[in-house]
Amino acid sequence: MISRLAQLWPDAPAAFWLVLLAGLYYVVMAVWLAAIDIKHQLLPNRIVFPSAGIAGLLLLLASLFMLDGGTAVRTVLGGAALWAVYVVLRLIYPAGMGYGDVKLAFVLGLYLGFVSWPAVLWGTFLAFILAAAWGLALMAVRRGTGKTQIPFGPFMLAGALVMLVVG
Repeated sequence: MISRLAQLWPDAPAAFWLVLLAGLYYVVMAVWLAAIDIKHQLLPNRIVFPSAGIAGLLLLLASLFMLDGGTAVRTVLGGAALWAVYVVLRLIYPAGMGYGDVKLAFVLGLYLGFVSWPAVLWGTFLAFILAAAWGLALMAVRRGTGKTQIPFGPFMLAGALVMLVVG
């Protein structure tokens, strides 16, 4: 997303400002949700649902100003695809993932889909790698076991952030 900003400024300044605003919103949303999830193991609907609308609106409007229908379609499909993957994971092992994570996956899929399909894949993969590393670290210092529940939202947000910055 960051690399895309440089390309947008000369060709589509309105899209530049929309993508920048979407990125700034992501940072605020991510910090807010991560703090709540760490403290309460909860991703509140009052934050996640409006975030889907705000991200969707900003990114789709940016696609419109870029005159890029492919990016618009990929943004929506990225949200839907990532949501579907998390629904399946929730159905397979309900104790391993909360509904908040499933709903957040849609929001992150919008952002990652705006960037690219590989960003959707790698942002998701990074979330699981980061969470696994954290779980292993907890076990190594004897602060957790294989059954210790950890909030997954911060890892989802961090994995997506890496791809938004690097991807």
